[in-house]
Amino acid sequence: MSNVMQDLIGSTVYDAQGEKIGDVTQVYLDDRTGAPSWVATSTGMFHGDALIPLTGASHDPGKHILGVPVSKERVKSAPQVAHDGHISPEGEQQLFAHYGLDANRASQTGFGRYRTDNDQRRAADDALVRSEERLNVRTESEEVGKARLRKYVVTEEQSVTVPVEHEEVRIEREPITDPSAVRNAEIGEAEQEVTLHADRVKVNKQAVPVEKVRLAVDEVEDERTVSDTVRKERFETEGVDPRHRDERRER
Repeated sequence: MSNVMQDLIGSTVYDAQGEKIGDVTQVYLDDRTGAPSWVATSTGMFHGDALIPLTGASHDPGKHILGVPVSKERVKSAPQVAHDGHISPEGEQQLFAHYGLDANRASQTGFGRYRTDNDQRRAADDALVRSEERLNVRTESEEVGKARLRKYVVTEEQSVTVPVEHEEVRIEREPITDPSAVRNAEIGEAEQEVTLHADRVKVNKQAVPVEKVRLAVDEVEDERTVSDTVRKERFETEGVDPRHRDERRER
């Protein structure tokens, strides 16, 4: 047993997620069985070493690695129990309650060798795999309609103002100051005819190109939200103390 204790002291402790907790500074034996049951670990915290149970732990003497099935956060929050060479029964009960361990089972369960690949494969074979459905979304181009450009003729009234001229007749009177200069001054009937002219508006139509129109296709980015029902597997246990369940929650 002394060799086991020597191998444990100085080993680096890792939690269930592979996070380093600290190094073993002291090993405590069970009063009844004499087997190692607790280790004091330097966590770098100001309040001193933390006590970690060896129940379910695995040790690799060659690599000086001790794996424990508790989380680093649980170790950091462990109660400070006096352990100057010995852990009192009251202190051990506090630790059992904190780590969610059954006192009777913990006293009967020690730690074993470091887990090998075969052990991991066997554990994987015994484990239940939780699966869940996830939405796999993709896009594909499809024909949604047709567009065509058609030209047709409409009629409308259009008014244009143009300047026009016409001739008008007015009477001009001029006094005669020298009657001898006027010939044919006999009294009788006479008439004079004047031809009048005026501008007439003539309209013709001419087709004139005014613009070009064509169909153009643009790609426009938009966002669509799709929803569907997915299935997720969940675990439930029967006959398991809630304190002994894995601290990691399903997401």
